[in-house]
Amino acid sequence: QVQLVESGGGLVQAGGSLRLSCVASGRTFSLYALAWFRQALGKEREFVAAISRNGISTNYADSLKGRFTISRDNAKDMVYLQMNDLKLEDTAVYYCAATVSGGLAYVYRRLDTYDYWGQGTQVTVSS
Repeated sequence: QVQLVESGGGLVQAGGSLRLSCVASGRTFSLYALAWFRQALGKEREFVAAISRNGISTNYADSLKGRFTISRDNAKDMVYLQMNDLKLEDTAVYYCAATVSGGLAYVYRRLDTYDYWGQGTQVTVSS
């Protein structure tokens, strides 16, 4: 089992940047494929970005390509989400998620693939 704790959220003006972090504790971090999801008020949780166990493969929601970057540091048990050129519609609670499914280079977009979730961190983009 792994525990996930997100940080780095906050209030930012449109066009600004934030970097979210998620630290894991428990089992060996490199066993897990990871992802970020987000949930805006009144909406369903949606996929943002995913990264494979070895960090080589990544995948993004089509609408976010070019603005968001996911990365991981297996030596520090950390996964990051760099968010640039933030827009009002990026306002949401952002969640880190982990799964032991699949091989070293696999990435997963489906919410129901993920077994472990953090508590979320709020990102609010203002005009």
